[in-house]
Amino acid sequence: MLLAVLLSVAASCCTAASSICQRLGAASLPRRESGTVPRRGGAVRFDAARQDTGRFDPLLVFRLVRRPVWLLGFFGMLAGFACQLTALHFGPLALVQPILAIELLFVFGYLALRGPPRERRARRREWGAAIAMSAGISVFLRAAAPTGGHEHAAALAWWLAGLAAAAATAAAIAAAGGSPARRAACLGIATGIAWGFVAAVIKELSSHLAGGPTAIFATWSPYALAVTGAAAMLLTAHAMAAGPLAASQPGFTIGDPVTAILLGALLFGEHLGGSPAALAAEVAGLIVLAMGVWTLSGSELITETSRGGERRDLVSP
Repeated sequence: MLLAVLLSVAASCCTAASSICQRLGAASLPRRESGTVPRRGGAVRFDAARQDTGRFDPLLVFRLVRRPVWLLGFFGMLAGFACQLTALHFGPLALVQPILAIELLFVFGYLALRGPPRERRARRREWGAAIAMSAGISVFLRAAAPTGGHEHAAALAWWLAGLAAAAATAAAIAAAGGSPARRAACLGIATGIAWGFVAAVIKELSSHLAGGPTAIFATWSPYALAVTGAAAMLLTAHAMAAGPLAASQPGFTIGDPVTAILLGALLFGEHLGGSPAALAAEVAGLIVLAMGVWTLSGSELITETSRGGERRDLVSP
């Protein structure tokens, strides 16, 4: 269990670095170009969107790959995947995935400590939110004490879980209309659900590590991982490009572990504390975690108000 915890923390560090680099790449994509159109009485200035963030663009990832900083983040994500895969080999989903939520804490810490002291703007409520996140994860894990579970799930259970996850993801995508903030929030929730399902597939894949490459590629899990991982990456790219990080980040951070916890219990039979006191503490821990994420996602260290009044990512160049 200790090894699973340490590997989960290492995975969080890698994915935090990846997140920063990928946001830099996404933020560097040109959004608008200005010009004039002739009109009776004089030329009228216009803003034509180069990228319609309200629609899906299957080529978005391919454009991002040409950004070196985004590509660096992609390799950081691969390192995080390797740590996560190994952690899930030694520990249950309900243990590993909540720990991965501290990725946001690492991102916040990086932004809080970078630059000259006078430029550090972390407020007490933001540090309080970081503490609340840590406390929420600790309370949940202590109360849940996830144990047990089997290595594989029945085919029927996988089909039902896949259909349920696909339906929930599709519903969140369908709701992604209106303002950029709403689009980002809904796509963030869809992304969190998708990555939670991907984590369950990784858990299945991890059970074949001892057999080597032959055993791994003789099963369905690596191929399912390639498909679901690519879909989750596409959703991530669109959620980041759709609107402010403060709107999308809560869905990323909460949707993933909640989905993984449910799938861990339903697919792999993982056991969580079931007494009334334990259940109350688990729910309280998740609520405190969600409140911390919500507050921290709106930190001025992560987002800032531009002169034009629009919200943009602080990490954008």
